[in-house]
Amino acid sequence: MKTLLAAALAGAMALGSTFASADGHANKVTLQLKWVAQAQFAGYYVALDKGFYAEEGLTVDIKPGGPDIAPAQVIAGGGADVVLDWMPSALASRERGLDLVNIAQPFTSSGMMLTCRKDAGISSPADFAGKTLGVWFFGNEYPFLSWMSKLGLATDGSDGGVTVLRQGFNVDPILQGQAACVSTMTYNEYWQIIDAGLSPDDLVVFKYEDQGVATLEDGMYVLGENLKDPVFKENMVKFVRASMKGWKYAEANPDEAAMIVLDNDATGAQTEKHQKRMMGEVAKLTAGSSGALDVAAAERTVQSLLSGGSDPVITKAPEGAWTAEITDAALN
Repeated sequence: MKTLLAAALAGAMALGSTFASADGHANKVTLQLKWVAQAQFAGYYVALDKGFYAEEGLTVDIKPGGPDIAPAQVIAGGGADVVLDWMPSALASRERGLDLVNIAQPFTSSGMMLTCRKDAGISSPADFAGKTLGVWFFGNEYPFLSWMSKLGLATDGSDGGVTVLRQGFNVDPILQGQAACVSTMTYNEYWQIIDAGLSPDDLVVFKYEDQGVATLEDGMYVLGENLKDPVFKENMVKFVRASMKGWKYAEANPDEAAMIVLDNDATGAQTEKHQKRMMGEVAKLTAGSSGALDVAAAERTVQSLLSGGSDPVITKAPEGAWTAEITDAALN
């Protein structure tokens, strides 16, 4: 997995790493989302819809993600100025040569969970051994691997360990009996399981935060070299300020924010019910956030990733992986 990631990043970086605004549009910012348009990214869509970016003199292009889109590869290839990513994925990319720097952190809490069927014989993490667990990859597997390492469980399917099922971005494995547990987010996949017919009483949920392995999610990342450019830095100050205004508006007006997201869903796959429910859950994860990174939380993330046994996610504590310079200017 690490070798494949390194090769992919090397190929992307070979395409060029100049920021997207270098095309002559000095006030244009391109944002690459981690996933498709949904309430997980409501703050940015609200900032665009309400004119908060325009008030800052910015023209912002929001690019939805998808199952085949890796934000790190997009920014490495010059396809975005700023990307949204989880810190484990960003730090893993950084250790492999991509100078990703966290400039803001709207999400202060983790929404990641492992959701299991009680009838699979699971009531606590002690019951994971011998079970098949659904895990997202493409950088999302790192918190899970750190957790299993902490529990002393091998992830290669050997006796006494767990079998890892590479889970697609759906919950079919738990519904079809292919896995005892699947990866879910508090604001999305858990509710897909409920909507599919299982009840909360049928399930046992393990929140990563409760297990002491929570890592930071959905931070804003840029290339470190771009922060040397004063125009780029000023654009990021404006972008962060407007984005956080969007997030606070979304928290205060969740139903309106959900509808704004729906207006930007080009796939037509999202529903009003699901997006309104998602926005309510996402607001819990951004509540109280000014956008400034909690360094203590970042350091806990680092320690979690370093504690990966013989195959840790990262092998050394990163240097220069985050900066308060942008949020200090944006929020003061």
